[in-house]
Amino acid sequence: MSSPAAAPPPHIYRWDLDKTYLDTDFDSVLGLLRTAIQRPADKANIPGSSELLRELRVAAAGNAMIYFISGSPRQMRGVLVEKLKLDGIHFDGFILKDNLNNLLRMRFRAIKEQVGYKLPALLTARIGAPEGSRETLFGDDAERDALVYSLYADLLARRVDIHTLHRVLDLAGVYPDSREAIEDALGKLPRQDPVQRIIIHLDRKSPPMHFDVYGPRVVPVYNYFQAALTLFQDGRLGAGAVGRIGTALVERYEYTLPMLLRSFQDALRRQIIDRPAAVRLGAQVAGGGVSAEVVALFAREAEATPAPSRDAPPRLQPVPDYPALLAREQHRHQIEKARRRRISHWL
Repeated sequence: MSSPAAAPPPHIYRWDLDKTYLDTDFDSVLGLLRTAIQRPADKANIPGSSELLRELRVAAAGNAMIYFISGSPRQMRGVLVEKLKLDGIHFDGFILKDNLNNLLRMRFRAIKEQVGYKLPALLTARIGAPEGSRETLFGDDAERDALVYSLYADLLARRVDIHTLHRVLDLAGVYPDSREAIEDALGKLPRQDPVQRIIIHLDRKSPPMHFDVYGPRVVPVYNYFQAALTLFQDGRLGAGAVGRIGTALVERYEYTLPMLLRSFQDALRRQIIDRPAAVRLGAQVAGGGVSAEVVALFAREAEATPAPSRDAPPRLQPVPDYPALLAREQHRHQIEKARRRRISHWL
């Protein structure tokens, strides 16, 4: 008698919280204060985020792991955990920033700096990941998630050398203990390439072309319907789940069918989902709480989409110039800070 086949390793989903899962305002002092005193039930979700997370858990039939990594302070853990429980989100791990310790040690740069926080956290978490498990990472454009997540992926695959890493850490002003944690974790990890996809929620409506430099692994999305399309393309979600998320956006979050249609057209145009997958989606999505209008929208638009030119080459996955990208991000951040100061001066 043959032994039963071993179960495949779980797929790991790593989520940021603020502006990725929660609709958090931390761009002003008033917004920070409001966020700090909000009760769990008062915290608002990014539309479709909780629905997507629940669908991912169901689609994996329990063979998925969900982790949150956030720049929110550890003192908010109780409130955030309670919020996730209210949303029906079961998670496997939760990492928050120790900003009280940063303040006590007068490490003021570390309070907002993300490379020295998220990179060692991701690498350390990967040490305990099941062998062979793949990952999908969720972030936003309010911070440097695309850069940090891509660097994490390329460090694991040893596509970035130690000299380049040191240049990035120098530019970011990463403190010595965080640098040590990064190098220590890397020393314990074998060469591997587990990151399948990086999904960036465009909270600040950054132009999607801004992320082209990261290659096709990074997918910027305007909403979680487009994220669901990405995961359908990757084989992580079924057609019914995509339809239910689209239906939820229409019925619970004041999206309209024309808005959903534009998101679908944009996803096709940017090749978030290719035409064969779109045709399958249109043919398969039905029932299970999906509105008839959403089903008809998928099927009609997929069939109307012209097939791509056979001469179009596939997009290759580059290794970005991380020091140059970080310098670009820092320059954009300074411009944005100056713009906000000018606005507040005239108000």
